[in-house]
Amino acid sequence: MLICGVDEAGRGPLAGAVFTAAVILGPDHGIIGLADSKALTAAKRERLADEIKQKALAWTIAHASVAEIDKLNILHATMLAMRRAVENLRPLPIEALIDGNRVPTGLPCAGRAIVRGDATEPAISAASILAKVARDAELAELDRLYPGYGFAEHKGYPTPAHLAALASLGPCVAHRSGFAPVRAQLLARQLSF
Repeated sequence: MLICGVDEAGRGPLAGAVFTAAVILGPDHGIIGLADSKALTAAKRERLADEIKQKALAWTIAHASVAEIDKLNILHATMLAMRRAVENLRPLPIEALIDGNRVPTGLPCAGRAIVRGDATEPAISAASILAKVARDAELAELDRLYPGYGFAEHKGYPTPAHLAALASLGPCVAHRSGFAPVRAQLLARQLSF
């Protein structure tokens, strides 16, 4: 009975795509230390991500872009990315365990929401780790492409340093225009012309 775990990384940040992952683990997967990705160090997440990719029966990573987040809103973009992750699994699962309180529409299998599932369901924990590692890699690349914002450090979250850089430099194309601090900066710059 193939069941996948699904989780996301990056709903709250002001910049970058939202990433999701879907993972099918065998009953004897042998991966020690699976947990909610936020409870792990970056080094441990990286090590576990490599092990998950080697030992999982199947795994996929998907995302919804900044443009999709701006068009759909973050909730609907996250649901879209989750659906993409499940659809790309081979073989397809018969059920998807989704971290949180909502199940994306249009899944190719049954879906069940599990609040705090990233701390209780190993497959969701594994998906949480893969999504977080993939998103962190994207933010490191954004840091290289758009220096001065500190994306590699704060990962796009609205930290004081990020908000100060946003006020000083203005938004870049990696910023989500529908999020209030970014929208405020865009509006302030329009009014100043």
